[in-house]
Amino acid sequence: MKNYFDLTGQVAVVTGCSTGLGVQMAKALASQGAKIAALARRQNLLDEVAADITKEFGVEAVGISCDITSTESVESAIKSVMDKFGRIDILINNAGTGAVAPAEEITDEQFTNELNIDLLGSFKVAREVAKQAMLKAKYGRIINIASMYGLVGNKIAPCAPYHAAKGGVVNMTRALAAEWGDKGITVNAICPGYFYTPLTVDTLNSEFFQNYAKQMIPLARYGNEGELDTAALFFSSKLSSYVNGTVLPVDGGYTTM
Repeated sequence: MKNYFDLTGQVAVVTGCSTGLGVQMAKALASQGAKIAALARRQNLLDEVAADITKEFGVEAVGISCDITSTESVESAIKSVMDKFGRIDILINNAGTGAVAPAEEITDEQFTNELNIDLLGSFKVAREVAKQAMLKAKYGRIINIASMYGLVGNKIAPCAPYHAAKGGVVNMTRALAAEWGDKGITVNAICPGYFYTPLTVDTLNSEFFQNYAKQMIPLARYGNEGELDTAALFFSSKLSSYVNGTVLPVDGGYTTM
């Protein structure tokens, strides 16, 4: 029986991998045999995540502190992954943030910070992984975690900088897919809908937001833990070799409305 998602022997870098969706996707890859390099800022949490992954799935995992807004930090972190594993087959560009405020009250600093983390930070990691590993190997799977808010606007939680940054990630995905496709590297994006994370839990649990979600999401609920996993595995698979520049909403149908 063919295992289409087999990642045995491959190395995956996952950013934003100290909590939430990053950890869930890292565990999904580990469940299929991938070695994991978990990147985020908080080393203590990364060490716990790496230990949990190794214990649960029996694969090598390491936590490496990285601030994706710092070019030097990104270069150093990816070099550490290469020193440890000698290869990087998969990148899940998951680190991000989100400022919620009316557009007329958003400061220049808030907007710039959003772009620096969600858009420029994602580019820095992709650039470095391609430069140090994937272009030389003539193989790679890059998965950028954008957002359904990178595809549409919204009336419930004003966050223009987030929409702008994630929209940038969507089209950056297409640009990198076009540029690197003939070099053996596929670049695709996942656009999650409403999932519980440390950043969203208070908002999603509010009564007004739950009422909104029931009206606006055809499935009438938020995403559950694990419901991004198969999208990440699909794009990571060696056998998804003709899927390039694709943007996949995983949003319960929100963007159909």
